Amino acid sequence: MKQFNLFHFGLILPALSGCALDGGLLTTVGPDYQSPEPPTAQHWYAKQPAPDGLPVAHQGDLSSLSKWWECFGDPVLDRLLAAAQQESASIAKANAQIVEARGNLVSSESVFLPSLDSSLSSTRSNFSMGGTPSLRNQHQLSVQSSWEVDLFGGLARQRQAALSQLQARTASWHDARVAVAAELANAYLAYRYCEAQALLSKEDAESRQASAQLTSMAGSAGFRSPSDVALANASATEGSNLLLKQQAQCERSVKGLVALTGLPEAQIRTLLGDTPQRMAQLPKPPPFQVTAVPANVIRQRPDIATAERDMAAASAKIGVEQAKRFPKLSLSGNITPVFQNINGAALTLAETWSYGPTLSLPLFDAGKRAANVETAKAQYQSAIAQYRAAVRTAVKEVEEALVRLASADQRLPLAHTAAADYQAHFTATRQLYEVGLGNLIDAETARRNAFTAQLAVTELEQEKVSAWIALYRAVGGSWEDRATEPAALVAERLPGQPENPSINIISQP
Repeated sequence: MKQFNLFHFGLILPALSGCALDGGLLTTVGPDYQSPEPPTAQHWYAKQPAPDGLPVAHQGDLSSLSKWWECFGDPVLDRLLAAAQQESASIAKANAQIVEARGNLVSSESVFLPSLDSSLSSTRSNFSMGGTPSLRNQHQLSVQSSWEVDLFGGLARQRQAALSQLQARTASWHDARVAVAAELANAYLAYRYCEAQALLSKEDAESRQASAQLTSMAGSAGFRSPSDVALANASATEGSNLLLKQQAQCERSVKGLVALTGLPEAQIRTLLGDTPQRMAQLPKPPPFQVTAVPANVIRQRPDIATAERDMAAASAKIGVEQAKRFPKLSLSGNITPVFQNINGAALTLAETWSYGPTLSLPLFDAGKRAANVETAKAQYQSAIAQYRAAVRTAVKEVEEALVRLASADQRLPLAHTAAADYQAHFTATRQLYEVGLGNLIDAETARRNAFTAQLAVTELEQEKVSAWIALYRAVGGSWEDRATEPAALVAERLPGQPENPSINIISQP
């Protein structure tokens, strides 16, 4: 009878375990989660960026943005991006959270199979019954096994929660990578922008210095008044001061790149200076258009995927807590052979074994389990609110980036025209002054206006590039199904659950 029972137990165990992965043996308590539709409008309200007569990169397909950074054609940017991704503490933390979530998933899946433990002991003892003491040697091997049958789906819901958490942490890893890439790109843009400003400041300072020298010579010959000489010298000093201030700002930008990438400062300076054709030149981002409807764009964002998976995990935890209010069935067994001898006699075997079910019935807990269910429901409602808030924030960020691009597109031609006119006015005013038909105050005022207009053009060009980076960040970066995820970190999906796309920012070295 013993062999018959164990044989049948071995046959039904895999079948019961397989069923439990998808739900309880009798029923599965708790809500069945359905992925929500993002609460977004049917179209974008902001104006789409104009392609400036150039073909739209990647034919406007956001799913093809995996090599967007490389399309800048800037090897320095590529190198810095790769270094920042490797050095980032936030990416390392997100990766550690994935490993932790993977461990939780393995733990939640392990309960569907019996646990098996063993112990081995050996003792030597002395005992007596009032007479001559006896020496006993005893060697014991114990094997225990236990298994919980998932009657009401609590373990299945726990697995769903753990799987959703793993997927959420994976999406957070992608979000960290996109954030680091955008941060580094903006820092690199800030440095090139600073270089461009420094170049303008240098040209302006040299022009002021030349004017001061000519005015000083004319003053020494009696052709210019002492006030003109003083004003020219003051203007030259001001120009040098502005140049030094701008150069200090560029030095600070270098320090920021060192902190983000972890590269030695000497190597950073070598990278930035090895391409003279890129010095004082802003990066040129390849254009793309957000042609998809808001709901589809928002789904691409890893932070939205994280919020949605957190919501799924919160839903599953309701079932976990509800299952604790129902009976629990577990099967256990053990085999314990014991070898012993007394006073050096031959070893004798004493064997014991047992197996059987245990049914636990929750009778009274003063409302603790019911309160835990209500807590899980409240946490699920909180997750819903967080998801909706994340969607609203995502829509706002896309719309704001589109507005920034449209504004820069409209203002740049006007800024170029203004800069050209101010420069022409300055040239004419300076010529009049040089031939004695104008005054130095008008010439210096015209100089300041021309310089300010040139700076405004550079600032708008920087704003446009920054807006492209912000739009790239707002639409979730680039997506490529599982192309960049380490094989050990790819999460399996629940039946009927859409794939969570992954993000490829830059080819890893």
